[in-house]
Amino acid sequence: MSPTETALPKPATLDEVPGWFHRLDQQLFAFFLEATAERGGDILEMGCYLGKSTIVMGRHVQEGESFTVCDLFGDESQGTYSREETRDFYQKTLSLRAFENNYLAFHDELPTIVQGRTNVLADAIPADSCRFIHIDASHMYEDVTVDIDTTRKILRPYGVVSLDDYRTEHTPGVSAAVWEAVFTKGMRPVCVSGSKMYATWGETADLQERLRAWAEGVPTCTVSEDLIDGEVVLRLTAKKPKPAPKPAAEPAAKAIPAQSAPAAAARPAKRPLGRRIAVNLLPPVITRAVRRVKRG
Repeated sequence: MSPTETALPKPATLDEVPGWFHRLDQQLFAFFLEATAERGGDILEMGCYLGKSTIVMGRHVQEGESFTVCDLFGDESQGTYSREETRDFYQKTLSLRAFENNYLAFHDELPTIVQGRTNVLADAIPADSCRFIHIDASHMYEDVTVDIDTTRKILRPYGVVSLDDYRTEHTPGVSAAVWEAVFTKGMRPVCVSGSKMYATWGETADLQERLRAWAEGVPTCTVSEDLIDGEVVLRLTAKKPKPAPKPAAEPAAKAIPAQSAPAAAARPAKRPLGRRIAVNLLPPVITRAVRRVKRG
């Protein structure tokens, strides 16, 4: 860090890292990274923003495996990569330095970083080498199509790809590229969450069976089943947390005990209201006469 640069705050927890990475998808990343670790392979992320998902992926890199991250990190000098309405946002919030700061708050070493467009990866990553890939870079149809084609080349048969924003309303280009791959390129969805599709070019049955068993031990999600073009696709939904129980009602205030007979007798009895008003309103002469009669 140069003398003119200010130190960036180190996040203490994953929740302190900016980004869009829901709890259920964090759990699904861990599941698929563990499931594919048995046979080994490298890990790749296309688009990382400030590193929230990268930090989770980094926890599952095994000895001898390569972990590569590719992003423009706000520099679009190599060509337009995002839509105009979102370009300014990424240029203002995303930088390589901010990503590195966040990642190193949780890991000792950085992954291999490629600062550039994801279309360079087809020649940079060996074929049939990756076991898990996360696609979350461009939202434009043409770019996502290239990313999926690259993934098909470098993903191992048992490998899994996570595709972000496959159904988000402001990313129709992603949806088009994803479903095109399903229906024309042999990509097979294993499951979907609210934000991501998890797919493979290999067999899905074993992964789905293990996923059902895993989900039984996760009380925060439910699993349902859909059939798309004859293929089973699992749908995982995050449960809303139960509302906090209402606080117990406070005990009723204690009743004030009635006064004892002697105390009540000691207090002079009040005159009826009508008589008090009459005495106060009568002329003084008549009032004195009434009082003399009462005393007599």
